[in-house]
Amino acid sequence: MTQYSGALEKMQVRADSENKVQYTLPIGEHRIGMNALIGRKITLTNLSQINCIHCGIQTNKSYSQGFCFNCMRSLAQCDECIMKPEQCHYAQGTCREPQWGEANCFNTHYVYLANTGQSKVGITRQIHGVVSSRWMDQGATQAIVLYRVSNRLMSGLVETACKSFISDKTNWRLMLKGEPEKLDLKALKNEMKDAIASQIQAIRNEYGLLAVQDIDHETVDIHYPVSQYPEKITSLNLDKESSFTGTLKGIKGQYWMLDDNRVINIRKYTGYQATLLISDQ
Repeated sequence: MTQYSGALEKMQVRADSENKVQYTLPIGEHRIGMNALIGRKITLTNLSQINCIHCGIQTNKSYSQGFCFNCMRSLAQCDECIMKPEQCHYAQGTCREPQWGEANCFNTHYVYLANTGQSKVGITRQIHGVVSSRWMDQGATQAIVLYRVSNRLMSGLVETACKSFISDKTNWRLMLKGEPEKLDLKALKNEMKDAIASQIQAIRNEYGLLAVQDIDHETVDIHYPVSQYPEKITSLNLDKESSFTGTLKGIKGQYWMLDDNRVINIRKYTGYQATLLISDQ
């Protein structure tokens, strides 16, 4: 058995040349290549200690996926406008951390369509090569860019317009049930752009033509390391079940899938001190 201990973080993702997702798990100072562990027996144990990923203080409960209560209340990255960018209040002079906002919110964003078992709309800041880490974190098997926008507020306004046509939610159970049927995202993109054209024009009239730009982008297919999907999903909770053992059958989004239909969202336990045991075979 090989053992690693330390604070869990969300898995790092990258797409290889064939758009296959490669996963790396940070746990303390270690970086574990997870794709190689498909088919191996693993044991993950919660050591009953949580440390804030920002200030490092020990906390009884994790807020906003890894923060203590005080950091959750004070950091700009934990403000409600991160989840609802159309509520950006920087212009009102009330941003929690103006410098953080300038560095992270006043740059190019993209509004996209994705297939996560069903079609959805979303926002991403970066596209490395042709695949966004946001798409991989959500378990999207297909994605296509709709618009390039000038800042995060614009992305929220455009996404709000899109939500009158299509949901922005990911059904994680549906995402984990299997390989979804392919969607014609390009046709859906064109249909939706026609439906919300007046709303997009209103945004351009108020904020300028460069605020929302059409972008020519082809549908991207994304592939995940899964040897077997669960037949009936049971969600693991490390706060209730401090340790579990199982054979890793797949990884999709930020979820591990085990051989007995159990799944766990690793990102949910960011900041948890844990031990990972990996069988030699």
